Amino acid sequence: MTDGPTDEQLLSNLAGDEGKSFRILIDRHGRYLFGLARTLTRNLVEAEDVVQETLLALLTARFRGGSSARTFIVSILVRQAALARRKSRGWLRFVARPDDRAVGSGDQASADAKLDLAVLLERLSDEHREVIVMRELQEMSYDQIAAALEVPRGTVESRLHRAREHLRTIWADDVNKQTEPSKVNQTR
Repeated sequence: MTDGPTDEQLLSNLAGDEGKSFRILIDRHGRYLFGLARTLTRNLVEAEDVVQETLLALLTARFRGGSSARTFIVSILVRQAALARRKSRGWLRFVARPDDRAVGSGDQASADAKLDLAVLLERLSDEHREVIVMRELQEMSYDQIAAALEVPRGTVESRLHRAREHLRTIWADDVNKQTEPSKVNQTR
């Protein structure tokens, strides 16, 4: 339990306390929002922009209490990420993205697994990546995902099922490709 006002109280006070509530919300949720934005956009710079746009939108948004404060904030972030994707589709990218997934002194196998997961997620459609990230990485409930995406729970369940099936197919194809060179060498 956090000390001080709840997130819901902070959202209600955004306009009336000279930015104090806003700063507290950023402190509580900023890292989480950036991590989610980074996964959804697949680009460090775009993720920063999406979080900034989310925070700006939060200042004018009206929290009605139909969901948790975090779900409300995540729904704004998801919409901002979708807007950013639509804007960037029209532009060709000539600059390679910097690899910001550098490995520290931690466990190499764990780092490799994270890189493999990131590569698999990049191969999913935006819709599928969103639900997989929210459910499996952010551990959101089906109802929270539905509220964040503003879709029925059944749609979330359907997207998750299709996304998981697609991940299985991608993974199986990758495994088969890795074992094919040894078969080719044996037939020559």
